[in-house]
Amino acid sequence: MTWRPLPNRGEGGRPPHRMADSPDQVARRGGVPKASAMTAVFARWSDIVGGSVAGHCRPHSLRDGVLHVVVDEPAWATQLRFLSPRILERCNEVAGQGSVTSVEVRVARQNGR
Repeated sequence: MTWRPLPNRGEGGRPPHRMADSPDQVARRGGVPKASAMTAVFARWSDIVGGSVAGHCRPHSLRDGVLHVVVDEPAWATQLRFLSPRILERCNEVAGQGSVTSVEVRVARQNGR
């Protein structure tokens, strides 16, 4: 028996997808935005919120348009909630309009507290 490659068929008889498209397709199925949008928000977090604020908070996840941010102190949670309209605006400037639809803030647990 001689080895022969399988016929070039993708789903429904379509040609296969490029590998570069796969992460975005998987992410969309899980409610996650395009990988480029998430990367932009996470990589440019300091630009979005400013260096002094970024020292006290970090983006934790971005799912279904909701950016979850973790802060190190309750006072920073209050500050970020106050700044959330501006953060939302800046995230969409960086990642593309509609990438982030809301911001949720929570305080990180520290050493079992």
